[in-house]
Order: sequence, then structure tokens, then C-alpha cells
Amino acid sequence: MNSPDPEALPLSPIDDVVPIETTWTTGRIITKDLPTPETVRLRMLVEDRQRHAPGQHYLIRLRAPDDYTAQRSYSVASDDDDPLVEFLVERLPGGEVSEFLSDVAEVGDVLELRGPIGRWFVWDTRTPAFCLVGGTGVVPAVAMIRTARRLGRADRLAVLAVGRTPGMLPYVDELRQAGATIAFTRHDDGQRPAGAPSREEVLPLLDSAEVFYVCGSARFAEYAVPLLIDCGADPAAIRVEQFGATG
Repeated sequence: MNSPDPEALPLSPIDDVVPIETTWTTGRIITKDLPTPETVRLRMLVEDRQRHAPGQHYLIRLRAPDDYTAQRSYSVASDDDDPLVEFLVERLPGGEVSEFLSDVAEVGDVLELRGPIGRWFVWDTRTPAFCLVGGTGVVPAVAMIRTARRLGRADRLAVLAVGRTPGMLPYVDELRQAGATIAFTRHDDGQRPAGAPSREEVLPLLDSAEVFYVCGSARFAEYAVPLLIDCGADPAAIRVEQFGATG
């Protein structure tokens, strides 16, 4: 990545996003599809929507007739300029919220949401950044890619996405088209053998990155963070977001 003078870059709505106190609102499901066997993608029209920055998330809350509620956090995949808010949800066995969203929710349903939430994992679109993401952890990186493309700042973002196979990695085609490096742990794609990314693969991608984003399962983070540090990343500049089943 090249590093143009940040002061020379044009301002955008993202530069003006400031933390706000969020409240519960509602969102209507406009489209629903199953991009991989274990995920569901929802695109929602959110009432009283607040602007968001790439890396933020929403809470989605389900409410039963007896007023019992269950809620989970889901990262936003869409750019702030998108009229709809996009979520990719991994269907977890026994997951109250993910199973409902995958198996029961339908287009037209209205759900309770609160967001956007989060400051730690947000990319300001100006600081050179590197994302090392795995599985459904690619979602915030997709939001960053979409925002960078719209703002003409793609040269300030590099992404390495890790999945088991092409059919199990969400957004794999979009990631490829955006120039992301793809690594499959259980599939030889003819360009690299199956396996986790090595230090030799990661090191050239860091270039001038000043902030590093890791998103994936706890096991993935345990692998990715030491790898980045071994490649010279400042531990204080590594931001980690983990996902998985909620006890």
C-alpha cells in the first residue's frame, strides 16, 4: 500500500461519524439469502437509522410472545452509503438468534435492533490498515473494502481472508475482485497449497500498515495475533474481534 498524505485526502461522511447514544429501533428484512451452507445474509431497512463507520456492529433482539428476549451482536457488512444495512449471520447449532434468523425469519419481518455500536474495531478510512480475517470474520473487512472503494482509498487497505474451502468462505468472489489475498486451509486452489497463511505470505502484505484488524473465532485469533507480531506489527496497534457461540 502506498501512503498518500492524509491531509490531502478529501473528507467524506465517514470522517464526520461521531459516537452517539444508540437506542432500540426496528428494521424490516428486505432480502434474505443463504450464501453458504452455514450462513444467512439479511439486508434490512432500519428505522431512524444512524450513520455507521466500517467495523461497527448492531444488536439484533428477538422477543417471544411472553416477552422473553434474546439478543446477539452482528457486524455490519454494508457501506454507510448503502440504503440498506447488511448482516451476515453464522447459523450456530442451538443458537437462539442465529437459528431463528436462518430458519424462521422471512422477508418482510420486522426485528428489533440497536446500533451502530463500537469504537475499538472501527477503521477511520485514512490510516493505512491490514485485515487478517477468517470465516464469517470477513464481514467487517467487507464493510471496510466497500467503504474504501467508494472513497477512492483502496490503496490504504489490505486484506487477507482465510477459509476452509471456497464454498465456505463468505463473500469470496467480492473479496477476490477487491484484490484481497485468499488462503484456504483445506483446499488447494492451484495457486497455493491448502494450509494456514505463513509468515512469508503475510509479511509482504503489511507494507505501511499502521493498524491491524483480526476478526474470527477465538482459535483463529490465537493464531493470527502472534503471527502479526512475528511479522513486526506493534501489539498495541492490533485490534481483535472474536465471535462464536454465546453461553
